[in-house]
Amino acid sequence: MRILLVEDDKELQRLLRKALADAGYVVDSAFDGEEGHFLGDTEPYDAVILDLGLPKLDGVAVLEKWRKAGKMMPVLILTARDSWSDKVAGFDAGADDYLAKPFYTEELLARLRALLRRAAGLAAAEIEIGPLRIDTRASRVTLSGNPVKLTSQEYRLLAYLAHHRGKVVSRTELVEHLYDQDFDRDSNTIEVFVGRLRKKLDAGLIQTVRGLGYSLDAPAAAK
Repeated sequence: MRILLVEDDKELQRLLRKALADAGYVVDSAFDGEEGHFLGDTEPYDAVILDLGLPKLDGVAVLEKWRKAGKMMPVLILTARDSWSDKVAGFDAGADDYLAKPFYTEELLARLRALLRRAAGLAAAEIEIGPLRIDTRASRVTLSGNPVKLTSQEYRLLAYLAHHRGKVVSRTELVEHLYDQDFDRDSNTIEVFVGRLRKKLDAGLIQTVRGLGYSLDAPAAAK
């Protein structure tokens, strides 16, 4: 999953980038509202963590611009402001959740996972697809009860497909959501990782839809 972090506090941004990366997310970041708005307006993100008190353009204005432009990615607001009026302004601008500073990193990660699940129409932290189980809290995968060892990139690809279960996801979409903006998007790494996943999982779980992309779902017999 690809996350945009817009936070002007350099130390907090550094800590959050590390925590998000350690949790398996790909992170792009911005230090001010103008850059944050540009990235959110031009790049596809699965979710955004947005500070309200930003230089150049405040977070509420950034969020309002995104929503008016039809950008519907989940947005978690971070702010040192804790008054009810600031919360109302954030939610009215289109925020999906709110976290006041100071906060525990574990709570931010839990709220982010919940936003991503809701956006995918999922209720539980564990995704079940036939014999496959994906624990999004622990980034743990099992197949028929047996643990499956995956690299970080393999897990990211599998988790993204799982959050879009039954839908055809193009190679371009996978690259855009699994790598940051500096990644060489002409590479063929997606095909390589899909091949590795098929060797480690039930061969029928990941289907190739020729000319369109990939779809993850339980084999017909397991549904």
